[in-house]
Amino acid sequence: MTWFEVVAILLAGVAAGTINTVVGSGTLITFPTLLAFGVPPVTANVSNTIGLVPGSVSGAIGYRRELAGQRSRLLRLASASLLGGTAGAVLLLVLPSAAFDAIVPALIGLGLVLVVTGPWISRRVAARAESRGGLPEHGAWWVWPAVALAGVYGGYFGAAQGVLLVAILGIGVADSLQRHNATKNVLAGLVNAIAAAVFIVVAHVDWAVAGLIAAGSIVGGQIGASVGRRLPPLVLRGVIVVVGVVALVVLLAD
Repeated sequence: MTWFEVVAILLAGVAAGTINTVVGSGTLITFPTLLAFGVPPVTANVSNTIGLVPGSVSGAIGYRRELAGQRSRLLRLASASLLGGTAGAVLLLVLPSAAFDAIVPALIGLGLVLVVTGPWISRRVAARAESRGGLPEHGAWWVWPAVALAGVYGGYFGAAQGVLLVAILGIGVADSLQRHNATKNVLAGLVNAIAAAVFIVVAHVDWAVAGLIAAGSIVGGQIGASVGRRLPPLVLRGVIVVVGVVALVVLLAD
């Protein structure tokens, strides 16, 4: 690995950690970077997933104020993310990559639609729930299975996983967008962590690449938390949509 490649991968890790903390989709920076330097696709995906775990932890720490009071919700939804992430990691190892080529862009597109229409749908869901006594702390009944399915996707590839999670939480859980973003960071981090654990045991890991991405993503996580926590809800929603559209265009172009 040349010094240019080392610096490029490190900076890609910083950018991915920043974007993942604010929105998600940082994989769309690191993954193509690794492919450009000749890392085999599966090894690149595996090493990238492992490398981004420390960045997720860093971002969650940066959002710790917004996580206050969400203990019971996080514990409940964490089980969904861990289960889904494990299933997604196994699917990556046993299925051909073409198996998800059609569903991934569709999921991102659905996530974008839900992020845009989320406030309206959320009000409808909340009003209906209010007539039945209000939404529980952990959200509507379908939030858990939806988070689990997002975890399957995240364990398999992960680009724009954050878009899907923010959409699910924004519609099914009564809370602010910034607090949803904090929850998203924890859940996405758990998906990456459990997938990384599976990959370490059964897949080939390029530890030099994973280490560089990890170092960069830790810095990026703090940058992303500092920036993301200052964004008004409307601006944050706009950033999520822009990044999601870019992710969709990149995947469709491939």
